[in-house]
Amino acid sequence: MSGGGGAGERNRLLISDASFAGGSVCFAFAALPSIADALGPVVTNVVFVVGSVFFTLGAGLALGVPNRSSSIIQFVGTLFFNLSTSIALAAAIPASAGGGTGWRPDAYGSICFLVSSLIAVAAVARQRGSRRDGVGAVLNLLGSVLFGFAAVGAFELPGTDTLLSPFWTGVGTVGGAVCFLAAAVLGLLPAPAAQRAATASK
Repeated sequence: MSGGGGAGERNRLLISDASFAGGSVCFAFAALPSIADALGPVVTNVVFVVGSVFFTLGAGLALGVPNRSSSIIQFVGTLFFNLSTSIALAAAIPASAGGGTGWRPDAYGSICFLVSSLIAVAAVARQRGSRRDGVGAVLNLLGSVLFGFAAVGAFELPGTDTLLSPFWTGVGTVGGAVCFLAAAVLGLLPAPAAQRAATASK
């Protein structure tokens, strides 16, 4: 996430983007099957919990920017991820000896992220934001869509332990996290000279 505002706001957004980058790395890393198998279910879910905390920190720092409604909904979505990753970790601890899988995006958090991203894309277009802001908003939207696919894929078929689509569960989680990471890194890059000049003149 990036935007205008004074130096204080810019520094706050830089920390927010760094937090989202850290959370995205955690989610993408822990969602890789080979990594999850090597770490085991408990450590894998610890990584997811840490990633969700980074997401919440980043969303909290970004509250009100660039759109109040979008940032609040995003923050609520991270709280759902805090809850679902914690539940997954609590379930993994007694079952660790039997193996298992790590957390996957839950429906509530994924819906919040998707709605937040749609509002953000519309806000950037309406406010004629910079090209970088537009690309970042689209990357976040794509990541939210992929998390949504993962949430649908993680739905357990009635009466079984079988996921609806293990493929989309994994690809959606890793792909979504990579998109969020790309958007966060984009926000960490120095602003173009023209944008810095416009900000300084405000």
